[in-house]
Amino acid sequence: MFGVLTDSFKTAINKIRFADDEKSLKKALDTLKKSLLKADVHHKVVKDLLRTVELETKQAGIGQLNFLKSLKTNLNTILSAPGRQGFVFSSKPPTVALMIGLQGSGKTTTTVKLANYLKQRQKKVLIAACDLQRLAAVEQLKQLCEQNEIDLYANEQESNPVKIAKEALKKAKAGLYDVLIVDTAGRLAIDEELMQELGDVNKALDPDEVFYVADSLSGQDAVRSANTFHEKMGISGVILSKYDGDSKGGVALGIASQVGVPLRFIGVGEKVADLELFMPDRIVNRLMGEGDLETLAEKTSAVINEKEAKKLTNKIKKGQFNFNDFLAQMEQMKKLGSMKSLMGMIPGLSSVAGQLKDVDLENSVEMKRIKAMIGSMTQKERENPDLLNNSRKRRISEGAGLSQMEVNRFLKQFKNAAKMAKKFSGKRGMQDLQNMLSASNRQGIPR
Repeated sequence: MFGVLTDSFKTAINKIRFADDEKSLKKALDTLKKSLLKADVHHKVVKDLLRTVELETKQAGIGQLNFLKSLKTNLNTILSAPGRQGFVFSSKPPTVALMIGLQGSGKTTTTVKLANYLKQRQKKVLIAACDLQRLAAVEQLKQLCEQNEIDLYANEQESNPVKIAKEALKKAKAGLYDVLIVDTAGRLAIDEELMQELGDVNKALDPDEVFYVADSLSGQDAVRSANTFHEKMGISGVILSKYDGDSKGGVALGIASQVGVPLRFIGVGEKVADLELFMPDRIVNRLMGEGDLETLAEKTSAVINEKEAKKLTNKIKKGQFNFNDFLAQMEQMKKLGSMKSLMGMIPGLSSVAGQLKDVDLENSVEMKRIKAMIGSMTQKERENPDLLNNSRKRRISEGAGLSQMEVNRFLKQFKNAAKMAKKFSGKRGMQDLQNMLSASNRQGIPR
């Protein structure tokens, strides 16, 4: 997610690595300045950051450690703004969140992503379709909500968004919903008619949160439009959309300090699960290539059922892992979001994550073939892979439209993987894994 910026920081830090003098500090600061401006960070933000880092590094003593410490501290300051972090629930449900933004910013998709994020955390969420300006906006919401099993309130017979908002709030209260998220109209540009409509909805609902959805691809324009919305309506947070498509990434660094409200979430992919909490200290760690295990742990705990995980571990230990378990695990992985995003949270793997680009394991040719094979099996065969003799394999290969050789290769891989999982699920599992890796290193085998 922050690949370009991370590389820039690493390059700057390396300039001061083996030389503790003012000349090396100047080189590091110059490298940082060029990289940040190129990444579309606002010039004033860059100027203030560099001035403070230079002063603090000189005061503490020029050296890589002091330079890095000052850089991390000041990045944290830039990324922070007065206000809440994450999603804060009202003491009296439902918590009402108003989603506002320009047309094309990804507001409707972000609305569903936020609802899904909350749903994964066991919250009952209702979305209100109040964007009556854009053609097919309500239909888009209907499809997305249906695909992700999220409740929607829509009334296509009503032309007044304020009435729909009030009706949705009534339904949310009666249905004991935890959260009501209201998708509102946008325009290609800010105008009085838009602000009047949003103001009326805002007044009718008195929301707990007003989230401005900013398109990261629009760069500094996203900051300017966020400022305008904040002046006219007052926003409690910014959600940055389409961040996976932003090769520069600098808008995330300056938007909180420039607008004066916290950046709360970032959209990091096309999947509904690709919405991440924005916590300044964690983001700084990722910018430095140190990963973000806290967010990864939160994300997995929200998706993976602890009871089911224990049951699966027991099945693996007993050598009973089957094809149904495999498909269930694939469904769980889908809920975690893109592989690129997940790998970027693991320390040391941010550079590998950058190389993944838009790899979609779920929709890869290999995964489609595997699903076709499993789909051609009977229920008994899925539950007991040992039943698969040659005649059954022939039937499966014909049903999946694949050769028997391909079916045999997959079954062999599945069997080996299940054996390996069983071996490493025991008490000495991690020790056995370390021993295996050590042996491979001694033999010169690449991991």
